[in-house]
Amino acid sequence: MTSQQDTPLAQLLAATQFAAERHVAQRRKGGDDIPYINHPIEVAHIIAQEGKVTTPSILMAALLHDTVEDTDTTIEEVEARFGPVVAGLVAEVTDDKRLTKVERKRLQVETASKKSHGAKIIKLADKTANLRDILNKPPAGWPRERQQQYAQWARAVSVGLKGANAPLEAAMSAAIEEILEKLA
Repeated sequence: MTSQQDTPLAQLLAATQFAAERHVAQRRKGGDDIPYINHPIEVAHIIAQEGKVTTPSILMAALLHDTVEDTDTTIEEVEARFGPVVAGLVAEVTDDKRLTKVERKRLQVETASKKSHGAKIIKLADKTANLRDILNKPPAGWPRERQQQYAQWARAVSVGLKGANAPLEAAMSAAIEEILEKLA
């Protein structure tokens, strides 16, 4: 676990390094062989820059938000390295990959309103980053219909995230509308 004497900056850098190590072999779906670590960094950046949230535990969890879902990292490892608050946030935003994709998407819509304030902020930024990627560099092999479906699903998730952070909600809404307008 990061030590109590670590500064928030040192803790953020430790989370960035941990996430980079865990995602080292992964690439984004956009087709340009972009390192996956760019996504968690972008999510944390959106939270800090656009949402004006500087809470270290939220930013650390944003950096780590896909480590359990997309690597062999466990929540226990995250807790041992970064503490129970960060691990709790990561657990809240982690999909259970044992479920079907359809069920995971349904649960995201159903449980969005039940998430903690910090988890809602991470979800808003994560979905915004994904939507912007679809706008700027759609995942390889995603036809227009799939892109539209993602935007419509993100809109359904966003309903449960209302009240968490107005600037992030506006950013997500703008990205959804831009995709739907572009693909109409």
